Amino acid sequence: MADALSGAVMGEVVKKALQTIKKGREFGPTLERNIETLNNLAPLVKEIKVYNDFLDRPSEEIERLEKHIREGEELVRKSKKLTLWNFLSFPGYQGKLKKKDEGLQRHLSVNVQLENKKDLIKLVAKVDEISKIFEILMRKENLGQFDGSQIRGLCGAPEEPQCMGVDEPLNKLKIQLLKDGVSVLVLTGLGGSGKSTLAKKLCWNPQIKGKFGGNIFFVTVSKTPNLKNIVQTLFEHCGLRVPEFQTDEDAINRLGLLLRQVGRNPILLVLDDVWPGSEGLVERFKFQMPDYKILVTSRVAFRRFGTPYQLDPLDHDHAVSLFLHFAQSNDKMPDKNLVHEIVKACKGSPMALQVIAGSLRKQPFVTWQKMKERLKSQSILESNSTDLLCYLQQSLDMLEDIKEKECFMDMGLFPEDQRIPVTVLIDMWAELHGLDEDGTNAMAIVHDLITRNLISVIATRKVATETDMYYNNHYVMMHDLLRELAIHQSKGESFEQRKRLIIDLNGDNRPDWWIGPNQQGIISRVYSFIAGMFVKQKQLKVAARILSISTDESFSSDWCDMQPDEVEVLVLNLQSDQYSLPDFTDKMSKLKVLIVTNYGFHRSELIKFELLGFLSNLKRIRLEKVSVPCLSILKNLQKLSLHMCNTRDAFENYSIQISDAMPNLVELSIDYCNDLIKLPDGFSNITTLKKISITNCHKLSAIPQDIEKLENLEVLRLCSCSDLVEISESVSGLNKLRCFDISDCVSLSKLPNDIGDLKKLEKFYMKGCSNLSELPYSVINLGNVKHEIHVICDEEGAALWEHFPNIPNLKIDMPKVEINLNWLHGTRS
Repeated sequence: MADALSGAVMGEVVKKALQTIKKGREFGPTLERNIETLNNLAPLVKEIKVYNDFLDRPSEEIERLEKHIREGEELVRKSKKLTLWNFLSFPGYQGKLKKKDEGLQRHLSVNVQLENKKDLIKLVAKVDEISKIFEILMRKENLGQFDGSQIRGLCGAPEEPQCMGVDEPLNKLKIQLLKDGVSVLVLTGLGGSGKSTLAKKLCWNPQIKGKFGGNIFFVTVSKTPNLKNIVQTLFEHCGLRVPEFQTDEDAINRLGLLLRQVGRNPILLVLDDVWPGSEGLVERFKFQMPDYKILVTSRVAFRRFGTPYQLDPLDHDHAVSLFLHFAQSNDKMPDKNLVHEIVKACKGSPMALQVIAGSLRKQPFVTWQKMKERLKSQSILESNSTDLLCYLQQSLDMLEDIKEKECFMDMGLFPEDQRIPVTVLIDMWAELHGLDEDGTNAMAIVHDLITRNLISVIATRKVATETDMYYNNHYVMMHDLLRELAIHQSKGESFEQRKRLIIDLNGDNRPDWWIGPNQQGIISRVYSFIAGMFVKQKQLKVAARILSISTDESFSSDWCDMQPDEVEVLVLNLQSDQYSLPDFTDKMSKLKVLIVTNYGFHRSELIKFELLGFLSNLKRIRLEKVSVPCLSILKNLQKLSLHMCNTRDAFENYSIQISDAMPNLVELSIDYCNDLIKLPDGFSNITTLKKISITNCHKLSAIPQDIEKLENLEVLRLCSCSDLVEISESVSGLNKLRCFDISDCVSLSKLPNDIGDLKKLEKFYMKGCSNLSELPYSVINLGNVKHEIHVICDEEGAALWEHFPNIPNLKIDMPKVEINLNWLHGTRS
């Protein structure tokens, strides 16, 4: 009996042992299945949760599923810790794993499927609801059944305009709109350039109509756009009942439904006259739809939508054609020369051509002749062209920043059709408007004015990666009409109270208020008769902070006796071979900036330069295309700029050393001065100098041997000096030098031996040094500095640095050089 019982117990033990072994064997595959299931589920659940949150749906179901997964992951984590020593634990964990896997599968197959079915039913119901709403929206009262594929026979664009000279820009725009992938295209240009007319013309182009059919919508946005009104206009274009919208969001949602229904065929939406600050409005009209295009017309180049298309002024022939179209008359037209003179004064502006031609339509010859004479003697904006003035004024009204408006009006200080150096603007604005001296804020204003099509900028030479605020090769150009607008704005106040006084003197012609020596006789006699004695010539008192005087080649230096006590910036634009500074110059006690520019063919000889010695506040002088006279003592001068000047009298035939004449000079810029062979003696004694830029001075052969005395020098630029054969070894003693430029010094055969001792060096420009065959070994010392050093060079220069691979903080840049030769059309040789 005992044996039987013992055998039964033993048999049960063996049976359980066999079951344990079997479950132990099943543990591994079960664990692997669980791991695989969880790995597959985790990213799917994470993605479902993102969409669930985006749609703002209840999160309970997702949270239950996440709980299942967390519990499963915890069980798997514990199971993976088991080893062969825990063999007896395998069956228990195998059972738990199997149970958890079955529970997860059941949840997925039952609960989740039911949730999916419920969501699908809700989705169908919602779509059905939207469809019913859309059908109500699309139901037209007494207009027949809405097709939905196209708005037949309807076009939002106004009637086709008559215009000339737009074939080229029209074809370029058409190509862009017929392309795949272009969603927003910006057509930009200054006020009155014909942007809206071109956009309207485009809507009637056969190829555009062939693609977009009746799905062309034209909406004027203007200065204060109302989004709901714009969307209502689009509904009206479709011939539908115009709905009332509760909010802008409601309007956009309903518009999306409309366009998607219409959008079975391509759609073109023209948003005309979009003002600054309305980029967000344009964004709201963007929908992800195939063949849906938006054309924006604006005086602002919205670059966030890609490269805009710039509409330029008309050339003369097309301008004549457009003028004759607007001036059509049953009578015989005036002679061709008269027409050409009037058209020339319109500066290629379609708006100006229309306004002037309209005023002459059906007028007698004498009226045409008077218009020609008026346009020769005064601005077109003052020639009964109120409409044109108002239209251009809108461009200026876009500038909300008062400082930007002031900077725009400063552009009128310079002659018509001439390049304005950006460095001149930087100098002026630093003193007038308190902008920083390195040009950062000034260039921000320049770029904003470019974006608003008020100016354009050309760079005669541009290195793509240059970032060291060097703008000697950058020039601003302004359309003639906008220049006249700037001058017109400056005349807004009475003569005596103007902030800017702009004077044009041609030959012996003088304005009525001018009182000079040639009038002094009669005035003196009159005063003598009244007072019984001779009196001095009457002095003209002005309150202007800026005085600009332009003279022609026959100007006789007959200056009036002016009291410019408040003038801080004096701009002298001349053309004569000899030029005398105004006699009243020494009275400008507040003068800070002097800009003298010769636009004539030959360099001009400056006379009475010594008058500047009386001005204690004079900080900046820029001379262009003049023969610089012997230096005067200018103790507070901080910046001297010489461009295309003769420097021999100032630098070689001097009576006082330059360090005595300008002891506080901080910056010296000499460009295209081809008679400069060396810097004057005593130059290195100007220890206040921080920046020296000597560029394109091809006869310069050396720099001072004691240049290390310039202990505060931070920038030394010696680029494009083709005869420069050596650089003083003492350059290595410039302990604050951070920028060193020897680009295009083709005769330079070696660098200073200790150039590696320049511990503050950050940028080293050495492109185009074709005669440089090796670098001194001391450059290895540049690896000891903590900051990064940029070397800007070409492939040949980079090859020289390959011999020094162990300079860890060295960065070699080989930028492409862009050379723009268009500026040569306006250069002064």
